[in-house]
Amino acid sequence: MKYNIKEVYVDPSVRNLPFVVKAIRRLEMEYGREGVCSGNLSLGEKEDLLAKDRVYFVSYPGEVLKPCPGTTEHICCGYQILNIGTNCPMDCSYCILQSYFNQPGVRIFGNIEQRLQDVFGVIDAFNDRIFRVGTGEFTDSLALDPVVGWTELLVPEFSRRRNAVLELKTKTDHVERLLRIGVRDRIIVSWSLNAAEIVFHEEHGAASLKKRLEAARRCQEEGYVLGFHFDPLIYYPAWKEGYLRTLEMMDKLLEPKGIIWISLGSFRFMPQLKYIIWRRHPRSIVTKGEFIPGRDGKMRYFKPIRVELYSFMREQLEQWSQDLGLYLCMESPDIWETSMGWNPGNTES
Repeated sequence: MKYNIKEVYVDPSVRNLPFVVKAIRRLEMEYGREGVCSGNLSLGEKEDLLAKDRVYFVSYPGEVLKPCPGTTEHICCGYQILNIGTNCPMDCSYCILQSYFNQPGVRIFGNIEQRLQDVFGVIDAFNDRIFRVGTGEFTDSLALDPVVGWTELLVPEFSRRRNAVLELKTKTDHVERLLRIGVRDRIIVSWSLNAAEIVFHEEHGAASLKKRLEAARRCQEEGYVLGFHFDPLIYYPAWKEGYLRTLEMMDKLLEPKGIIWISLGSFRFMPQLKYIIWRRHPRSIVTKGEFIPGRDGKMRYFKPIRVELYSFMREQLEQWSQDLGLYLCMESPDIWETSMGWNPGNTES
Protein backbone atom coordinates (compact mmCIF):
# COMPACT_ATOMS: atom_id res chain seq x y z
CA MET A 1 0.00 0.00 0.00
CA LYS A 2 1.63 3.25 -1.16
CA TYR A 3 0.59 6.67 0.08
CA ASN A 4 0.47 9.99 -1.70
CA ILE A 5 3.71 11.34 -0.25
CA LYS A 6 4.88 14.33 -2.27
CA GLU A 7 7.46 16.01 -0.05
CA VAL A 8 9.75 14.98 2.78
CA TYR A 9 11.19 17.57 5.15
CA VAL A 10 14.27 16.72 7.21
CA ASP A 11 15.14 18.96 10.13
CA PRO A 12 18.90 19.64 10.00
CA SER A 13 19.23 18.62 13.66
CA VAL A 14 18.28 15.00 12.86
CA ARG A 15 19.50 14.72 9.27
CA ASN A 16 22.60 12.66 10.11
CA LEU A 17 21.07 10.35 12.71
CA PRO A 18 21.24 6.68 11.57
CA PHE A 19 17.49 6.15 12.01
CA VAL A 20 16.72 9.09 9.70
CA VAL A 21 19.43 8.26 7.16
CA LYS A 22 18.03 4.74 6.71
CA ALA A 23 14.45 6.00 6.54
CA ILE A 24 15.27 8.62 3.91
CA ARG A 25 17.09 6.02 1.82
CA ARG A 26 14.01 3.79 1.87
CA LEU A 27 11.71 6.72 1.07
CA GLU A 28 13.86 7.66 -1.92
CA MET A 29 13.71 4.09 -3.21
CA GLU A 30 9.93 3.97 -2.77
CA TYR A 31 8.89 7.47 -3.82
CA GLY A 32 11.86 8.98 -5.67
CA ARG A 33 14.45 11.58 -4.65
CA GLU A 34 12.76 14.72 -5.94
CA GLY A 35 10.70 15.52 -2.87
CA VAL A 36 13.38 15.05 -0.19
CA CYS A 37 14.69 18.34 1.12
CA SER A 38 16.03 20.10 4.20
CA GLY A 39 14.94 23.37 5.74
CA ASN A 40 11.55 24.82 6.57
CA LEU A 41 8.57 23.97 4.41
CA SER A 42 5.91 26.66 4.49
CA LEU A 43 2.23 26.03 3.97
CA GLY A 44 0.15 28.22 1.74
CA GLU A 45 -2.81 29.90 3.39
CA LYS A 46 -5.35 27.91 1.41
CA GLU A 47 -3.69 24.52 1.80
CA ASP A 48 -5.14 21.78 3.95
CA LEU A 49 -3.32 22.20 7.23
CA LEU A 50 -3.22 18.43 7.75
CA ALA A 51 -0.94 18.15 4.68
CA LYS A 52 -0.94 14.36 4.76
CA ASP A 53 1.17 14.23 1.60
CA ARG A 54 4.13 15.69 3.52
CA VAL A 55 6.40 13.84 5.92
CA TYR A 56 8.49 15.77 8.45
CA PHE A 57 11.45 14.24 10.26
CA VAL A 58 11.85 16.43 13.32
CA SER A 59 13.51 16.42 16.73
CA TYR A 60 11.05 15.85 19.56
CA PRO A 61 12.05 17.39 22.91
CA GLY A 62 8.97 16.37 24.88
CA GLU A 63 8.11 13.39 27.01
CA VAL A 64 8.09 10.24 24.87
CA LEU A 65 6.40 7.84 27.30
CA LYS A 66 3.35 9.12 29.13
CA PRO A 67 0.07 7.73 30.44
CA CYS A 68 -3.08 7.92 28.38
CA PRO A 69 -4.82 11.10 29.57
CA GLY A 70 -8.11 9.27 30.05
CA THR A 71 -11.23 11.33 30.52
CA THR A 72 -13.17 12.69 33.48
CA GLU A 73 -15.36 10.19 35.37
CA HIS A 74 -14.72 7.41 32.87
CA ILE A 75 -12.74 4.21 33.41
CA CYS A 76 -9.25 4.19 31.86
CA CYS A 77 -7.29 1.01 31.08
CA GLY A 78 -3.94 2.37 32.28
CA TYR A 79 -2.37 2.51 28.84
CA GLN A 80 1.06 4.10 28.36
CA ILE A 81 1.52 6.00 25.09
CA LEU A 82 4.90 5.74 23.36
CA ASN A 83 5.01 8.85 21.22
CA ILE A 84 7.00 8.04 18.07
CA GLY A 85 5.29 10.55 15.78
CA THR A 86 2.05 12.36 15.06
CA ASN A 87 -0.60 12.00 12.37
CA CYS A 88 -0.57 9.33 9.67
CA PRO A 89 -0.93 9.20 5.88
CA MET A 90 -4.46 7.77 6.09
CA ASP A 91 -7.41 10.15 6.27
CA CYS A 92 -10.23 8.69 8.36
CA SER A 93 -13.17 11.08 8.52
CA TYR A 94 -13.70 10.64 12.27
CA CYS A 95 -10.05 10.92 13.34
CA ILE A 96 -9.78 13.01 16.50
CA LEU A 97 -6.26 14.09 15.54
CA GLN A 98 -7.81 16.48 13.00
CA SER A 99 -8.70 18.76 15.91
CA TYR A 100 -5.96 17.68 18.30
CA PHE A 101 -2.71 18.80 16.68
CA ASN A 102 -1.92 22.25 15.33
CA GLN A 103 1.16 21.21 13.34
CA PRO A 104 0.81 20.10 9.73
CA GLY A 105 2.00 16.96 8.04
CA VAL A 106 2.95 13.49 9.17
CA ARG A 107 5.62 14.02 11.80
CA ILE A 108 8.21 11.37 12.56
CA PHE A 109 10.47 11.92 15.52
CA GLY A 110 13.94 11.52 14.08
CA ASN A 111 15.60 11.37 17.48
CA ILE A 112 13.41 8.50 18.69
CA GLU A 113 16.34 6.07 18.87
CA GLN A 114 18.08 8.30 21.40
CA ARG A 115 14.88 9.01 23.32
CA LEU A 116 14.13 5.31 23.68
CA GLN A 117 17.09 5.05 26.03
CA ASP A 118 15.13 7.22 28.48
CA VAL A 119 12.00 5.10 27.99
CA PHE A 120 13.75 1.84 28.74
CA GLY A 121 15.53 3.48 31.64
CA VAL A 122 12.14 4.20 33.22
CA ILE A 123 10.79 0.72 32.49
CA ASP A 124 13.89 -0.95 33.90
CA ALA A 125 13.91 1.27 36.99
CA PHE A 126 10.37 0.16 37.92
CA ASN A 127 10.80 -3.56 37.38
CA ASP A 128 8.02 -4.40 39.84
CA ARG A 129 5.46 -2.64 37.62
CA ILE A 130 3.89 -3.85 34.36
CA PHE A 131 3.96 -1.32 31.52
CA ARG A 132 1.29 -1.73 28.84
CA VAL A 133 2.72 0.43 26.07
CA GLY A 134 1.33 1.31 22.66
CA THR A 135 2.42 3.43 19.70
CA GLY A 136 -0.95 3.67 17.94
CA GLU A 137 -2.56 6.64 19.68
CA PHE A 138 -1.02 9.62 17.88
CA THR A 139 -0.04 7.79 14.70
CA ASP A 140 -0.56 4.41 13.05
CA SER A 141 2.00 1.91 14.35
CA LEU A 142 2.68 0.25 10.98
CA ALA A 143 1.55 2.66 8.24
CA LEU A 144 5.07 3.91 7.51
CA ASP A 145 6.96 0.97 8.98
CA PRO A 146 8.05 -0.27 5.52
CA VAL A 147 10.17 2.86 5.11
CA VAL A 148 10.72 4.09 8.66
CA GLY A 149 11.39 0.77 10.38
CA TRP A 150 9.89 1.49 13.81
CA THR A 151 9.42 -2.21 14.51
CA GLU A 152 13.14 -2.91 14.14
CA LEU A 153 13.84 -0.44 16.94
CA LEU A 154 11.02 -1.39 19.27
CA VAL A 155 10.17 -5.07 19.01
CA PRO A 156 13.53 -6.60 20.08
CA GLU A 157 13.88 -4.21 23.03
CA PHE A 158 10.38 -4.75 24.38
CA SER A 159 10.50 -8.48 23.76
CA ARG A 160 13.40 -8.98 26.15
CA ARG A 161 11.85 -7.05 29.04
CA ARG A 162 9.82 -8.96 31.61
CA ASN A 163 7.73 -6.04 32.85
CA ALA A 164 6.45 -4.51 29.61
CA VAL A 165 4.28 -5.39 26.62
CA LEU A 166 4.18 -3.44 23.38
CA GLU A 167 1.01 -3.06 21.33
CA LEU A 168 1.33 -2.10 17.67
CA LYS A 169 -2.05 -0.83 16.46
CA THR A 170 -2.83 -0.35 12.78
CA LYS A 171 -5.39 -0.08 9.98
CA THR A 172 -2.93 -1.41 7.41
CA ASP A 173 -1.61 -4.75 6.22
CA HIS A 174 2.03 -3.71 6.58
CA VAL A 175 3.37 -6.71 8.45
CA GLU A 176 6.28 -7.80 6.23
CA ARG A 177 9.01 -6.10 8.24
CA LEU A 178 7.39 -7.24 11.49
CA LEU A 179 7.30 -10.87 10.36
CA ARG A 180 11.02 -10.79 9.53
CA ILE A 181 11.90 -9.99 13.14
CA GLY A 182 12.85 -13.13 15.01
CA VAL A 183 11.12 -12.44 18.33
CA ARG A 184 7.48 -12.63 19.38
CA ASP A 185 7.38 -12.42 23.18
CA ARG A 186 5.46 -9.54 24.75
CA ILE A 187 4.46 -8.07 21.39
CA ILE A 188 0.76 -7.64 20.58
CA VAL A 189 -0.24 -6.77 17.03
CA SER A 190 -3.64 -5.09 16.97
CA TRP A 191 -6.05 -3.94 14.31
CA SER A 192 -8.73 -1.29 14.40
CA LEU A 193 -11.83 -2.87 12.88
CA ASN A 194 -15.22 -1.65 11.80
CA ALA A 195 -18.14 -2.61 9.61
CA ALA A 196 -17.06 -2.92 5.97
CA GLU A 197 -19.37 -0.04 4.98
CA ILE A 198 -17.67 2.26 7.49
CA VAL A 199 -14.22 1.14 6.36
CA PHE A 200 -15.11 1.94 2.75
CA HIS A 201 -16.88 5.28 3.30
CA GLU A 202 -14.99 6.72 6.27
CA GLU A 203 -11.48 5.20 6.52
CA HIS A 204 -9.85 6.73 3.46
CA GLY A 205 -6.49 5.24 2.53
CA ALA A 206 -6.74 2.39 5.03
CA ALA A 207 -6.51 -1.28 4.11
CA SER A 208 -9.76 -3.08 3.42
CA LEU A 209 -11.31 -5.12 6.20
CA LYS A 210 -10.36 -8.35 4.43
CA LYS A 211 -6.72 -7.29 4.00
CA ARG A 212 -6.46 -6.34 7.67
CA LEU A 213 -7.81 -9.68 8.81
CA GLU A 214 -5.63 -11.59 6.36
CA ALA A 215 -2.61 -9.74 7.74
CA ALA A 216 -3.79 -10.59 11.25
CA ARG A 217 -4.03 -14.25 10.29
CA ARG A 218 -0.45 -14.18 8.97
CA CYS A 219 0.76 -12.69 12.23
CA GLN A 220 -1.19 -15.25 14.25
CA GLU A 221 0.23 -18.11 12.18
CA GLU A 222 3.72 -16.70 12.77
CA GLY A 223 3.27 -16.70 16.54
CA TYR A 224 2.18 -13.15 17.36
CA VAL A 225 -0.55 -12.48 19.91
CA LEU A 226 -3.39 -10.39 18.46
CA GLY A 227 -5.62 -7.61 19.72
CA PHE A 228 -8.56 -5.83 18.12
CA HIS A 229 -10.30 -2.51 18.64
CA PHE A 230 -13.85 -1.78 17.54
CA ASP A 231 -13.47 1.92 18.15
CA PRO A 232 -15.31 3.93 17.06
CA LEU A 233 -18.47 1.90 16.78
CA ILE A 234 -20.78 3.87 14.49
CA TYR A 235 -24.56 3.78 14.94
CA TYR A 236 -25.99 3.79 11.41
CA PRO A 237 -29.14 2.20 9.90
CA ALA A 238 -27.65 -1.24 9.12
CA TRP A 239 -25.09 -1.32 11.92
CA LYS A 240 -26.03 -4.73 13.32
CA GLU A 241 -25.75 -6.43 9.95
CA GLY A 242 -22.51 -4.60 9.19
CA TYR A 243 -20.73 -5.51 12.41
CA LEU A 244 -22.07 -9.06 12.30
CA ARG A 245 -20.46 -9.53 8.87
CA THR A 246 -17.15 -8.33 10.32
CA LEU A 247 -17.41 -10.83 13.17
CA GLU A 248 -18.23 -13.61 10.70
CA MET A 249 -15.10 -12.75 8.73
CA MET A 250 -13.04 -12.87 11.92
CA ASP A 251 -14.47 -16.31 12.67
CA LYS A 252 -13.44 -17.60 9.23
CA LEU A 253 -9.88 -16.27 9.36
CA LEU A 254 -8.76 -16.28 13.01
CA GLU A 255 -8.42 -18.49 16.06
CA PRO A 256 -9.98 -16.76 19.09
CA LYS A 257 -7.55 -18.42 21.50
CA GLY A 258 -4.73 -16.29 20.06
CA ILE A 259 -6.48 -12.99 20.89
CA ILE A 260 -5.54 -11.27 24.14
CA TRP A 261 -8.11 -8.44 24.14
CA ILE A 262 -10.83 -6.72 22.15
CA SER A 263 -11.87 -3.19 23.06
CA LEU A 264 -15.19 -1.54 22.30
CA GLY A 265 -15.71 2.21 22.09
CA SER A 266 -18.47 4.31 20.56
CA PHE A 267 -17.88 7.40 18.44
CA ARG A 268 -17.13 10.40 20.64
CA PHE A 269 -15.55 13.72 19.79
CA MET A 270 -14.84 17.22 20.94
CA PRO A 271 -17.49 19.61 19.54
CA GLN A 272 -15.10 21.41 17.17
CA LEU A 273 -14.35 18.17 15.31
CA LYS A 274 -17.85 18.16 13.80
CA TYR A 275 -17.13 21.27 11.76
CA ILE A 276 -13.79 19.90 10.58
CA ILE A 277 -15.53 16.72 9.42
CA TRP A 278 -18.17 18.75 7.58
CA ARG A 279 -15.45 20.72 5.80
CA ARG A 280 -12.99 17.93 5.04
CA HIS A 281 -15.42 15.02 4.60
CA PRO A 282 -18.77 16.43 3.47
CA ARG A 283 -20.13 12.97 2.57
CA SER A 284 -19.36 11.43 5.95
CA ILE A 285 -22.24 9.95 7.94
CA VAL A 286 -20.51 9.78 11.33
CA THR A 287 -21.96 13.04 12.71
CA LYS A 288 -25.55 12.16 11.79
CA GLY A 289 -26.32 10.29 15.00
CA GLU A 290 -28.00 11.51 18.17
CA PHE A 291 -25.32 13.04 20.39
CA ILE A 292 -25.29 14.76 23.74
CA PRO A 293 -22.44 16.50 25.62
CA GLY A 294 -20.82 14.10 28.08
CA ARG A 295 -19.35 14.87 31.48
CA ASP A 296 -15.93 15.09 29.84
CA GLY A 297 -17.08 17.71 27.31
CA LYS A 298 -17.09 15.24 24.43
CA MET A 299 -20.13 14.62 22.28
CA ARG A 300 -21.38 11.08 22.82
CA TYR A 301 -24.27 8.94 21.66
CA PHE A 302 -27.20 8.89 24.07
CA LYS A 303 -26.71 6.30 26.79
CA PRO A 304 -29.33 3.83 25.43
CA ILE A 305 -27.57 3.84 22.05
CA ARG A 306 -24.17 3.13 23.59
CA VAL A 307 -25.60 0.34 25.73
CA GLU A 308 -27.25 -1.18 22.66
CA LEU A 309 -24.00 -1.06 20.68
CA TYR A 310 -21.90 -2.59 23.44
CA SER A 311 -24.44 -5.22 24.47
CA PHE A 312 -24.85 -6.45 20.91
CA MET A 313 -21.10 -6.66 20.31
CA ARG A 314 -20.49 -8.39 23.64
CA GLU A 315 -23.20 -10.98 23.02
CA GLN A 316 -21.95 -11.76 19.52
CA LEU A 317 -18.29 -11.93 20.54
CA GLU A 318 -19.02 -14.14 23.53
CA GLN A 319 -20.79 -16.59 21.22
CA TRP A 320 -17.47 -16.87 19.39
CA SER A 321 -15.37 -17.22 22.55
CA GLN A 322 -15.77 -16.60 26.27
CA ASP A 323 -12.11 -15.65 26.67
CA LEU A 324 -11.54 -12.60 24.48
CA GLY A 325 -10.58 -10.02 27.11
CA LEU A 326 -13.45 -7.68 26.24
CA TYR A 327 -13.33 -4.18 27.67
CA LEU A 328 -14.83 -0.74 27.07
CA CYS A 329 -12.74 2.29 26.21
CA MET A 330 -13.48 5.59 27.97
CA GLU A 331 -16.83 4.63 29.44
CA SER A 332 -18.48 5.27 32.80
CA PRO A 333 -18.97 2.56 35.46
CA ASP A 334 -22.74 2.51 34.92
CA ILE A 335 -22.33 1.86 31.18
CA TRP A 336 -19.94 -0.97 32.05
CA GLU A 337 -22.46 -2.48 34.46
CA THR A 338 -25.42 -2.17 32.09
CA SER A 339 -23.77 -3.45 28.91
CA MET A 340 -21.01 -5.75 30.22
CA GLY A 341 -22.50 -6.95 33.51
CA TRP A 342 -19.53 -5.77 35.59
CA ASN A 343 -16.97 -3.00 35.82
CA PRO A 344 -13.26 -3.05 36.68
CA GLY A 345 -14.06 -1.79 40.17
CA ASN A 346 -16.37 -4.75 40.77
CA THR A 347 -14.71 -7.82 39.27
CA GLU A 348 -16.81 -10.20 41.35
CA SER A 349 -19.91 -9.58 39.18
